[in-house]
Formats: sequence, C-alpha cells, structure tokens
Amino acid sequence: MDPPASDDEVKPENLEEAKEGGPLFHCDLLDTEIVHKIAQALLPGLASACVDNTTGGLFRTPASVAVDIRRDMVDYLFQRSENFVAESVVLQGGPDAEVSDHPYDIISEFIDDFVSSKRNFFSRVSGWLLSERREDRIDDFVQEMELNGFWLMGRREAVAQTLVKNVDVKNTFHCDMKFKSPEELAEHFCNCRFRDMDCMNEGCNSRFSAGQADYHDSVCPFKILPCEQKCSANIMRRDMDRHCITVCPMKLAKCPFYTVGCQFTVPQSTIDQHRSDYLNSHLFYILQPVYKEASVEDLNRRVDQLETISSSRRLAAARDPRSLTYLIRDLEAKLGPLQISSKAKDCEEGEELNGKKEESPKKEEYINPPKGKDEGLESPTKHIQCMDPSPEKSAASSPKHQEIGNVLDEKEELTGSSTLEDKSLEPPIQREILKEQPAGKEEEQEATMPKVVHVESPTKGN
Repeated sequence: MDPPASDDEVKPENLEEAKEGGPLFHCDLLDTEIVHKIAQALLPGLASACVDNTTGGLFRTPASVAVDIRRDMVDYLFQRSENFVAESVVLQGGPDAEVSDHPYDIISEFIDDFVSSKRNFFSRVSGWLLSERREDRIDDFVQEMELNGFWLMGRREAVAQTLVKNVDVKNTFHCDMKFKSPEELAEHFCNCRFRDMDCMNEGCNSRFSAGQADYHDSVCPFKILPCEQKCSANIMRRDMDRHCITVCPMKLAKCPFYTVGCQFTVPQSTIDQHRSDYLNSHLFYILQPVYKEASVEDLNRRVDQLETISSSRRLAAARDPRSLTYLIRDLEAKLGPLQISSKAKDCEEGEELNGKKEESPKKEEYINPPKGKDEGLESPTKHIQCMDPSPEKSAASSPKHQEIGNVLDEKEELTGSSTLEDKSLEPPIQREILKEQPAGKEEEQEATMPKVVHVESPTKGN
C-alpha cells in the first residue's frame, strides 16, 4: 500500500510560487456588459425589499430602512454566490457539472429570494402585493434613490464584479489567466478580450468588452451605413427605415398614371424616365375613356397624330393624368374630331366566321307559304319541286307551256298590252300540283282558278 501523499505532492504549484518569491498575478477583467446589467438590477431589487418590508407601517418608510436593507442585501448576495460555487463544484459532481451558465439569471434569482425574505407579515397575508399600487411605489422609490445618489452605479458595478466572479464557474464572462510579473499582466491587458472599449460611433456612449465589439457594431444605432435601397446617401442605422420610406430617391412608387391603367412600380428617381419611355401607353390610356366607340387602330392613329404635332418632351413633361388631359385637349382642337371607322363590317365578318348569319325571313315565306292558301300541299318540299321540276316532268309539260305562250303572244298583238296579271304565270305550276292531288278535290281547285279554263279552251279548238 502506497503511503499517503504529502503536502508537497498535493500542492507543487504553491511551492513553486513560494520559491519564486510570491503569488502569481491574476487578470481581473470581466465582461463589462454583464456587469452593467447586473448593477442595474440591484437598485430595483433594493427598492422592492424596502417597500415590502414597510407595508402597512405607520412610522416606517422605505427610505428609513434603505441603509440597513442594502447592507443585508450585499451580504446575502455574497454568501449565496459563494455557496452557489461550492454547491455546483462539490455537490453536483465537480467543475464539469451542468449549472446555469449566465450570471445575470443566477443573480436575479438571488435578488428575488432576498426580496421575499424581507416581506413583513402584513404584506404576506394581504393581496396588496399583486396590486398596481405596489409597482408604482417601487418605481417612485427607485427614482428617488437615483436622484439622491443613494447607491451610485460605480459601487453597484463593484458588487456586481464580485458576484460574477463567484458564479461564473466556466470562466465565460471573466478572465482567469495568471502571470508571473506585472509586466506580463500589463501586456496582457492590451490584448485581453475582456478589456473595456468605447464605441467610436458619434453619439453612442456605450462601453463593452473587446470580445463584444463585433456584436455591438452590428446593432449600434449610431453607426453610419449606406442606404439599403442603393441610393448615394449614408444614413444612421436608427434612421434607415424612415429614410427608405420617405425621402430616399430609390423608394419604389407607383406610376402617376396608375389610376388610368399603367400598372408599373418604379423607383422614385426614375419616374421621369418612365414617363418618357411609356408615353404612347399613357396617351392611349387617356384617350380610351374619351373615345369609347373607337377601335384600337383608331386610338393608335390618334396617338401618332398627337406626337406628330407636339414634341415628345412636351407630352412627357405632364406629371399626372389631369395635366396630360388638358394638353391633349388643346392639341385635339387643332387636329379636329377623331374619325372613327365603322364597325358594321367587322361585326358581319365576325358573324360569318362564327357561322351565325341568319337567312332572310322574306325568302323563307316565299319558299314555305302558309298552309291556309293551299291546304292540299302535303309539305313545302313538294312546292319547291314544282318550281324546279325534274327532267322527266319538264319534258312532259313543255308542249303545254308552249301553247300557253302562243296564245298570250297573239292576245298581246291584238290588244297591244298584256291582259293577264303577273299571277297568270302561276296556272302551269298549279296544274302540275292538281295532277298529284286526289280526284275529290279537283272541283275546289277549278273553282279557284277561272283564268286557267279560258286559256286552255282556244288551244283545244285548234
């Protein structure tokens, strides 16, 4: 069994320090931002403890107990922070154990515990703690202590530095490097990532550690940046949004002729160029509601006429639809009224292409006469066949037609004029129809056709 280790074997580093003539030099730099944040939380915590401790008291005020409670608060926080290190290292399995890694959260919990311990009996049993009046009294007392300089920021930061060193087990927010000489320590201060730095941006009074320089530079509201919309101006970060939506020349804006039909969105600085490039479209949009019956070709022809008698620069100088409308009105007084082409031909051509052209009702009546006049007709198709007979029927009826024509010629020579009306041309057609009708209806058809009987009589005598 090996003998127990001696003190020389347990602490060789201390012996080395003793041989060299003294302890090593430690770097005491911390994260400035965390220290300042904890120092700010100490004053509201003290005000809360003073208000809760004097709730319901007739002769005690928060200011009368502030000195004693501040001393108790500092002692309580130091004790808790030291115990926190011991618990995290010894009770939870050594330095590698999982503990809260942010000092602000740890110390804020200590402050809340101290405030709870200072509440008197009346504040504990009453519901006044949850009222808005309590919060108002705490805020008023904080302002009173700041105005009177009761607990200055420098003293609070000194307390916060000690608390951070005690609870920062992983050395994330403070430097733990050691040096053998003051010269080495001084040289380290120039490069330590926890050294204090001031923001170089004009108007910013922030102080931060060197390790937080990049982060602060990315969020500093006073840093000068080029415009996000690529204009030539350099703007502070805090004024960037207001610049981009108000005075930036590259701000996107709708075309001034948006209300009449132009749907373009262009940078504000290029609106003049847009009016010049799209002058034809703007003129067309102005003329379209004025000449509603005109075709697209008529409106384009009118646009060309307007550009001919006036310069494009003068027309493009109109900044809005109203000014351009007045200018067009003056130019049209010189041009005269617009000649609108007829749309009837276009409509007829469109109907023919779509197969919608209807037949004339007069022709339909002529081809299909009413049945009241000729009840013997079975269908309109027979009547059409009589008007255009087949070759066999035309050959059979041709001698009769020739005989009727000879009689009419002889009668015209004697009288000098035709005694038959236009209806005299109908008998040969009707006779063909009578041949196809039943025998029982021949008498009725002969009674309605007296002229046919007189025409046939002379031919039979010959």
